[in-house]
Amino acid sequence: MIIHVDRSSSLPPYEQIRTQVVEMASADVIADGQRIPTIRQLAGDLGLAEGTVARAYRELERDGWIQTRGRHGSFVTRPSSTPPIDRDGAIRDAATAFATRVAQTGSDPQKALKFAREALRSLPS
Repeated sequence: MIIHVDRSSSLPPYEQIRTQVVEMASADVIADGQRIPTIRQLAGDLGLAEGTVARAYRELERDGWIQTRGRHGSFVTRPSSTPPIDRDGAIRDAATAFATRVAQTGSDPQKALKFAREALRSLPS
């Protein structure tokens, strides 16, 4: 499970975690029933306080996105009323946001694409 927290974002870290888990579960990147990292493990991986990750997990559980089974861990349980995400639409939206940001900063589009390719290659498989 790949989670990235942008410390410069106005969105609190717990909300960034919550949003990313929902997006991945909606897109079946993490499947129903799949175990997710423990609070301690994810907090350590992201360099965050355990309470921050715990808050994200509490909200995910409250909204029906995960189920915690005591010592056995937390597992994805996408709410049945939530349709799967449109992957192409999500990518298109992200690409539009990226292109807008590149244009707003006056950056070279070819350089921006190079950075995007590097970022994609750097992600774990």
